[in-house]
Amino acid sequence: MLKQTTQLIANCAQRPFIYGMIHVPALTGSPLNKYSMNKIVKIVQEEAEIYKKAKIDGLIVENMWDLPYVNKENSGPHVIAQMTMACQAVNEVLGKERATMSLGIQILAACNQEAIAVAQATGFDMIRVESFVFASVADEGWSEACAGPLLRYRKMIGADNVAIFTDIKKKHSAHAITSDITVGGMAQAAEFFLADGVIVTGEATGSAAEPRDVTEVKEKSRLPVLVGSGITKENVNLYKNCDALIVGSYFKENGQWKNKLDANQVNQFMNFVNTLKR
Repeated sequence: MLKQTTQLIANCAQRPFIYGMIHVPALTGSPLNKYSMNKIVKIVQEEAEIYKKAKIDGLIVENMWDLPYVNKENSGPHVIAQMTMACQAVNEVLGKERATMSLGIQILAACNQEAIAVAQATGFDMIRVESFVFASVADEGWSEACAGPLLRYRKMIGADNVAIFTDIKKKHSAHAITSDITVGGMAQAAEFFLADGVIVTGEATGSAAEPRDVTEVKEKSRLPVLVGSGITKENVNLYKNCDALIVGSYFKENGQWKNKLDANQVNQFMNFVNTLKR
């Protein structure tokens, strides 16, 4: 049985399904934090309202501002609590429109079980996962493969409705230890280990994915294929045969992820993408 997210993506037959990013301001305890939780929630709600008016297909909530990132053993319960508040704030803004959208969450870095728990508690549909199959070295250190423990945790808490979309050959990471495994081979491994979708990226936030990598992944895997970085109005045609696209930096002022969400950019992109034909 298809999960709600994979069903919504499958139903978007004429063009890719579009996710917009909500980069949650730095949470309390993070070095860059400068807002109270009430202010953080207000900013999240304002961005959700912009996306709602633009009729975007889905949203992903991420603690992008919690620099420098730490692995889960150096994170804390406050991050889970605050991300739960952020996700619930999105639900409240979307209202009835929420039923037609796919909502996702990512908790950096590689806090994948924590993201599953937040998704279940808030009724979100999917999580974006790091290091689902094969280990890698990221900015924050070693990242171990997690498919086995993660899927067992999902089953244990009764969250099988939450889809798992995993990055492969993830951005901001070194992959020397898996240099003998192609991106297509990694997609096959993710499918074998029961992922619900795979995400192809460029080298860093805002960097476009190589179209040949996307083609290889689509040839090697039957899973939904998403592109997770570097999407713009100018290059979206290169990825129109993908199942879904995750757009973050392009929706910000001057195309920089650290800037404010630009309502005009979001609206113009959605108007353009609605003209695409596969």
